Amino acid sequence: MIALRQVALQRGTQTLLEEAELTLHAGHKAGIVGPNGAGKSSLFGLLLGTLAPDRGEIEMSGGQRIAHMAQEVDALDRPIVDYVLDGDHELRQTQAELDAARERDDAHREAELHGVIEALDGYSAPARAAQLLIGLGFAQADLERPLSAFSGGWRMRVNLARTLFMPSDLLLLDEPTNHLDLDALLWLEQWLIRYPGTLLLISHDRDFLDAVCDHIVHFDRRQLVLYRGNYTTFERTRAEKLALQQAEAAKQQARREEIEQFVARFRAKATKARQAQSRLKMLERMGDIAVAHADSPFHFTIPASDKTSHPLLVLDQARLGYRDTAGNEKVQLDEVKLTLLPGQRIGLLGPNGAGKSTLIKSLTGELRLLAGKRIPGEHLAVGYFAQHQLEGLDLSATPFMHVQRLSPTASDQAIRNFLGGFGFQGDDAFGEVGRFSGGEKARLALALVAWRKPNLLLLDEPTNHLDLEMREALTEALASFEGTVILVSHDRHLLRATVDEFWKVADHRVEPFDGDLEDYRAWLKARLEGERREARADKAERQAESAAPKEDRKASRRAAAELREKLRPLKKARDRAEQAMEKVQGELAVVEESLGDAELYTDPARKAELTEKLARQGELKARLEALEAEWLAAEEALETMETELLESGA
Repeated sequence: MIALRQVALQRGTQTLLEEAELTLHAGHKAGIVGPNGAGKSSLFGLLLGTLAPDRGEIEMSGGQRIAHMAQEVDALDRPIVDYVLDGDHELRQTQAELDAARERDDAHREAELHGVIEALDGYSAPARAAQLLIGLGFAQADLERPLSAFSGGWRMRVNLARTLFMPSDLLLLDEPTNHLDLDALLWLEQWLIRYPGTLLLISHDRDFLDAVCDHIVHFDRRQLVLYRGNYTTFERTRAEKLALQQAEAAKQQARREEIEQFVARFRAKATKARQAQSRLKMLERMGDIAVAHADSPFHFTIPASDKTSHPLLVLDQARLGYRDTAGNEKVQLDEVKLTLLPGQRIGLLGPNGAGKSTLIKSLTGELRLLAGKRIPGEHLAVGYFAQHQLEGLDLSATPFMHVQRLSPTASDQAIRNFLGGFGFQGDDAFGEVGRFSGGEKARLALALVAWRKPNLLLLDEPTNHLDLEMREALTEALASFEGTVILVSHDRHLLRATVDEFWKVADHRVEPFDGDLEDYRAWLKARLEGERREARADKAERQAESAAPKEDRKASRRAAAELREKLRPLKKARDRAEQAMEKVQGELAVVEESLGDAELYTDPARKAELTEKLARQGELKARLEALEAEWLAAEEALETMETELLESGA
């Protein structure tokens, strides 16, 4: 158990907590949310003992093993798989003692230490460490490369793998998805769902919080407020509380009317394509979401250029990639033929390293084509956001100066009003950028893109470093943007709300993807299973070629029958879980659709109905999580059995 009793905490001149109370029980998976600077990371410091409260007490169950992800990773010459293994300090110490016993030729001590390593599950440790790294996007060939060979973002992935590898009862994760692509994020999501201990998770990814967390801790005016359920439940509950506060009623109604007006405009334009209809449902929900964010400091729009071209941009038989120092072509995408039209809203999906960022850089013209043509429209105006643009900010300048340099004739008041929507209010507009946090720099970079009034907006992971309130403001701004959007993001909520078609970037090709994000998850799973089957088949073929023929046809048929018999119970368990998951997903969809009724939250007579539906939603989600874990266990057992049987020659 974790308990904060009347805790007060002050950092410098800022009071973060004031007589805060919080109780979390073992096994809870709690998302920590609140604006940047509210004290989320400081809460971790209190639990780790690196910070002491100014007043009050912190109680924690004795003997808890805590794993915490460090924010800085040294560039080491150690292979990354060894760096991950180093996370289990007890195992490493035991292995060192074993080496010492061998040097002393102490057979009795060696035997004891082998038993300790067995109890620590040490003999499977290298395989478990490799599995974590591969799940987070590394290739098998990367595992023996030194940590120093990887960029900062990839080092953070190694650091995350090391944290997950640590034996722990309490896991503290601060923005673990910041440097992940969608594939790695989906893998991490499933890993955390299966994690048996207590989890405290700081994240600005609402879908990630929804999937993983069963409680939300909200930093609200120097207090800690605990909500049961995931982030969506928290949002609805908080919206209901705010709606009862008369001081917020007018502001909430104004936001609701803005969203409803946009939904009405979009409804008239939307086709019957599945992605467009899905986006329409998301926009209809935004009226309710807006209520929960009515007190957000961020509210802005991204104006589009007055002029446009038809088409905006064409790539014709393009080959995309790089040239190395020797002048050799490194092709990532080939035979790319695409036409961008005004008003298109495209999300790019594809495995890590497939070429999504390369495609965006080629569309901007920043990366020259290896072959083919890039044909821009006469009035093309590109707005491009990527993480490296944060590095291009003038650290000695202010947000006001950055905008003024783009438009020297703009009035001071117009610039200040514009920057206010991005959270740079009052004196903040004149703060030195070098002192800004990553989130503040990202907000400024987005503001500079918006100020230019693009008609083609290219966004490569725009939500890294942004908190939930800023992400929601960006979602609303992109939903109402009238130009063309191409978006790469691991934030599924942002994708669902702002794009109405997907392109798949994979296997050196760019092509339309006929489906939504759930279909993409299924595609990824099928692709991974196909790669595993191919690897197993190759291995079996090699073994068959090297083995002398020893069995006749009758024996082969008997071995095949035995294989099917051993696999049948596992296949049945997997199929039962899959059928049950489909049934629960259907029931959950019905409940969540009914929860989209705005009157359910405002009509006092329907409060009992709301409570009942929220409880039913929680039950179904818990059941679905249990079934997913059951399905995954059966699937993994099936794969293990198939591999063992193939290796044994059965």
